[in-house]
Amino acid sequence: MSTVAIPATNQLRPELGDFSSIICFKALVVGTEEALGEKAAAIALMAAGRTRGRQVAEQLNLTGKGIASEGIIALLQAALGKEGTRLCIVEKIVETEESITVYCRETICSAGEPAGSPRKLTFTLGAIQGVMEQVTGKRLRGKQTESVLRGSSYDVIEFDVIS
Repeated sequence: MSTVAIPATNQLRPELGDFSSIICFKALVVGTEEALGEKAAAIALMAAGRTRGRQVAEQLNLTGKGIASEGIIALLQAALGKEGTRLCIVEKIVETEESITVYCRETICSAGEPAGSPRKLTFTLGAIQGVMEQVTGKRLRGKQTESVLRGSSYDVIEFDVIS
């Protein structure tokens, strides 16, 4: 099976490449929380993630394909996982009439956090939401229901269909 990554336009930085460290990302999150407060920062980070997720779905030509489409998890793993942007690994997606549940691991938001940390997924949740909204054509409301930081095997995000 071949991997499919998001098509590159041009490398953004000729010497350093397109990626930065989790340490810098976490500093951005914490600094945003300090500047705006935790709730406002979460809203801003989720919105930014949602925008990015929509872009990913469009770049992968997943808009309107539906969750049941063949290879969607493999495409997301390639685009967001080890061969892609390294945001997270999407392990599985479960869809019912009322909700969509996404099981992730190695999320950027949980990286480096101590066991028991109250840290929640923000940017990651938003990015997965943006992808799922594009894929399904539905408006979703997401919440994190399980965390690797609090004993789960996965960071689990549940999306309720709101329209």
